[in-house]
Amino acid sequence: MKAIEVTDLAFRYRNGRVLDGISFVVEAGEVLGVIGPNSAGKTTLLRLLSRVLVPETGKVTLFGRNLDALTKREVARTVAVVPQEFQVAFPFTVEQVVAMGRYPHARGIGFETGEDRRAAEQALEETGTRHLAGKYLDQLSGGEKQRVVIARALAQEPRILLLDEPMAHLDFSHQMEILRLLRRLKAERGLTIILVSHDLNAAAGCSDRLLLLKGGTVLTAGRPGEVMRAEILESAYGCPIWIGTDPQTGMIRILPRP
Repeated sequence: MKAIEVTDLAFRYRNGRVLDGISFVVEAGEVLGVIGPNSAGKTTLLRLLSRVLVPETGKVTLFGRNLDALTKREVARTVAVVPQEFQVAFPFTVEQVVAMGRYPHARGIGFETGEDRRAAEQALEETGTRHLAGKYLDQLSGGEKQRVVIARALAQEPRILLLDEPMAHLDFSHQMEILRLLRRLKAERGLTIILVSHDLNAAAGCSDRLLLLKGGTVLTAGRPGEVMRAEILESAYGCPIWIGTDPQTGMIRILPRP
């Protein structure tokens, strides 16, 4: 079943076109890694898929329904976003931040239902952040904060999860925590996940397929082994690339070549 279908999507800011004729499909329960150099259009693509931005031309469907025909509440009940940066204006606790994810399901202002509490508790448990519930967001480490933001997204009970550089600014151990969490969410919740990442190794390690953007167009797409080829990446990034295989895990490893 197609979770997302993008057809001839184009978008431009005032300073010029960012995406030009993008087309691809994401199957339900699939993890798609979106990679590419700076200004390739990766973050803009996520904003179009969550209807923060409206395309100039083209069409997006979510589970067979046109995105532009959905209400904001319907979009928020289907798609949850984990942004690059998450800031709150006031000193909210972790529990309060995660509960914010229930807004698309709210039946009134300021009234929390048993279903809301259950969904928030489950999100805290799944992300291993239950013990942080009473702490304020600004008291957390980078890895803890990122898991809380993912918990907030899960509390929405979405079918699609969009993540924009979820491992940026995290050390290696916290990056691995996030990768393991995403794999578990795919397996246990059956989520369809789109992950934007500058870390080619992380993207290759957790994605079923990769979408490589360059200059607002799709350079290539396919399984990690099909996309992570030196000649393809060198064309995208404009620098020599070395690609090998980890002898212990069998995972692809990508490094810049002097």
